[in-house]
Amino acid sequence: MGLGVRWTLHGDGRTPAPGAVVRPDERLSWPRTAGLGAQHVVAMFGASFVAPVLMGLDPNLAIMMSGVATVIFLLATRGRVPSYLGCSLSFVGVAAAIRASGGDSAVVTGAVFVVGAALFLAGLAVQRFGARIIHAAMPPVVTGAVVMLIGFNLAPVTASTYWPQDQWTALLTMAFTGLAVVCLRGFWSRIAIFLGLVFGYAISWIFDLVFGKIHSTVGGPDAVDHWRLDLSGVAKADWVGLPTFHAPAFEWSAILIALPVVIALIAENAGHIKAVGEMTGDSLDDKLGTAIAADGAASMLSTAVGGPPNTTYSENIGVMAATRVYSTAAYWAAAGFALLFGLCPKFGAVVAAIPGGVLGGITVILYGMIGLLGAQIWINGRVDLRNPLNLVPAAAGIIIGVGGVKLNISDSFELGGIALGTIVVITGYHALRYFAPAHMKQQEPLLDSGTSAYDETADGAGGGPAGDPGDKRG
Repeated sequence: MGLGVRWTLHGDGRTPAPGAVVRPDERLSWPRTAGLGAQHVVAMFGASFVAPVLMGLDPNLAIMMSGVATVIFLLATRGRVPSYLGCSLSFVGVAAAIRASGGDSAVVTGAVFVVGAALFLAGLAVQRFGARIIHAAMPPVVTGAVVMLIGFNLAPVTASTYWPQDQWTALLTMAFTGLAVVCLRGFWSRIAIFLGLVFGYAISWIFDLVFGKIHSTVGGPDAVDHWRLDLSGVAKADWVGLPTFHAPAFEWSAILIALPVVIALIAENAGHIKAVGEMTGDSLDDKLGTAIAADGAASMLSTAVGGPPNTTYSENIGVMAATRVYSTAAYWAAAGFALLFGLCPKFGAVVAAIPGGVLGGITVILYGMIGLLGAQIWINGRVDLRNPLNLVPAAAGIIIGVGGVKLNISDSFELGGIALGTIVVITGYHALRYFAPAHMKQQEPLLDSGTSAYDETADGAGGGPAGDPGDKRG
């Protein structure tokens, strides 16, 4: 069986005919393919560079390992699933929680390494037993609630860490980013977060020139005078060099905080496979397990050397939808560009210098969007929250996860926040379902016959397909 690294030239290799689609096993001319690869890297800039910064990890290593992860994914799926793997925003909340409890970067990467291993095993299980196993363990009410509590659990990070550093820059960045997301079209709308970062950089620089230093907190509890935009690290960084590597460290308390993210990653991968399959016209149901396992393996490799975990990116689905070019050759080119960026410490220093106020404005939108994706999962899964079987475990788990409720198991071990909220949602739902009367258990199946058809089993009720590219999570 081939590795999916052979492509036939599409037409004359220049511009596809109106309405034509460049399939995954086709390519345009190599210069155009390289240009598309660069566009894919730019499309994932915003989220993939913000995430490692928010997690306290090396952005240079993050971009380098995203290129490696993309190569692993393309080889594992034999070139049938065009996709770029970048740092997952789903882990930002658990990284913040682990650091708040005293964990360092090694503990963070150790915890998410275990998540990658769990995701790899989940992929093998899906490959062996089919997509029905996802529905059996994690119906939409559970998946949506877990994604929601992961996103909303991040609210205190924005409110207490980033926003107070420069509230006016945060407010302006938030407003600009919101306008960019809503008003821009096509490719530009897909890099709205990146444009928001550029805008925030410019505003911070202008404010420094006009108003001088700001007196606020930055990296500590006490307010100090500091520049909004400090580029001193950029001047000292080399143009060429290796990123910083470190080994993971494993602590049970951190692992339990991180494990619930597996649910969000499975949902992301399922949505990605469904959306790409619909766009290319190629049923990819048989690749769902492989894609999940490849995502897990790539995350394990990245975190083993101190990088962040990876997942499929919706921004790149948007680029494919806009260009109608699904060639995996473009993703190989993107992986190559990512490796080159990873070898430029000066580039990483620019990313690491993102002002706190800019992150405040970006994360207000970003964290809220992560949480509301849980509601989107409920809508797509047609979850009836009037049903107490759905309402009670979801309500309890979300409040525990968002509010940081804690359960003291012993003097040295406690469960709380994301971990406890997820346990309550999953165990609560399945326990209540066991005792619930029959009429409460009737609901539409999720992933009943594969990820490309499950939403058609409801006789068209409830709106458009759940796998519409606009509904994808990144």
